[in-house]
Amino acid sequence: MSASLDSQGDVALLIVDDSSFNRLMLKRRLGELGYANITMAEDGEQGLAAIERQRFDVVLLDLEMPKLDGIAVLEQLHAARGAAPPVIVISALTEMEKIVRCIELGAEDYLPKSFDLPLLRARLGAVLEKKRLRDLADQRLALLEAELESARAAQLSLVPRDFRAIAPAGLDLCAAMVPARQVGGDLYDAFRIDPTTLLITVADVSGKGAPAGLTMARSLGLIRAAAVLLAAEGTTPDPAAIITRANDDLARDNDSLTFVTIALAVLDAATGEGRICVAGHEAPYRLSAAGIAPLTGLTRQPAMGALEDYPYSSDPLSLAAGEALLLFSDGVTEAEDAHSDFFGRERLEAALEPCATRPAASVVEALLHAVEAFVNGAPQADDITALVLRRG
Repeated sequence: MSASLDSQGDVALLIVDDSSFNRLMLKRRLGELGYANITMAEDGEQGLAAIERQRFDVVLLDLEMPKLDGIAVLEQLHAARGAAPPVIVISALTEMEKIVRCIELGAEDYLPKSFDLPLLRARLGAVLEKKRLRDLADQRLALLEAELESARAAQLSLVPRDFRAIAPAGLDLCAAMVPARQVGGDLYDAFRIDPTTLLITVADVSGKGAPAGLTMARSLGLIRAAAVLLAAEGTTPDPAAIITRANDDLARDNDSLTFVTIALAVLDAATGEGRICVAGHEAPYRLSAAGIAPLTGLTRQPAMGALEDYPYSSDPLSLAAGEALLLFSDGVTEAEDAHSDFFGRERLEAALEPCATRPAASVVEALLHAVEAFVNGAPQADDITALVLRRG
């Protein structure tokens, strides 16, 4: 590493060696190279204590020491997973098997006890340069994660949260979305078309990350705009007409071949009557005192964005008093545990059964809790979204 004496003077080094001669000799060699910020420890226990107290850029660690040898120190540092500084092992050439073990535990390099000045300069410089690059990568990753978290917050602000204000009298509404990454491709929406008519939807954008998030925001805007324009014509908009208009915009010049599966319903709170359009999406569930059952007889049709000018169709929907409708994304049924098993519809139905007559918020909470318990800490592979509408 080509560094000035001033920058070398800022480098914090820790020497851990039970030999006072080795410590003083190594400190003198480091001083000749311009390194002045040096801390010394007489054994492994003192070395670990020093690492807990302050930050070091590199640790020069002897292998053979009383109380706690170099391998034991590295084992403890290895368990810290990323919190430990880089380590150069100080060793005799006869200790190659132990050196290999140290490298396996995360040591960056090794240094013979001859403390040859050109070799010390080269190996310490190489380790410091790798650390500089890692630190730079960590800084950029932290900035990227902060930007993605900001984008996630902005995305979540697009979907409604005040469900009591949205739902007309006689309807109980709740929804939740858990992105697999900071920015996800799922969406849900709910808003009144008129004082007694409610639109609800759940959709899933193909792909992940920022591109899916942008398509999610665009789809949300298109659905809302189509519903408002159709409502302005003086009649309750049909879900198929809303999706047809949104689809024409999404499918036009869709070079990225992005598509959006969707379930969209429009329901009159006073009568419980309405219509629903499902396009390439999971079939919703009806929840009632009689049990749990997916909606059947729904028209099969492609996802939005796949085919321009496609004539979507809707199907009749009716909710009796006490019944509920569950819209969800495939992130629920396709949630995977550590063994790559899917949550599936059977577990979904088992989770819904005990809460079939509970308030909407209780159903959403129970479903998300069941998925979380099933995956048991396994990485989330897809966004998870659920929306429940219950008629009182």
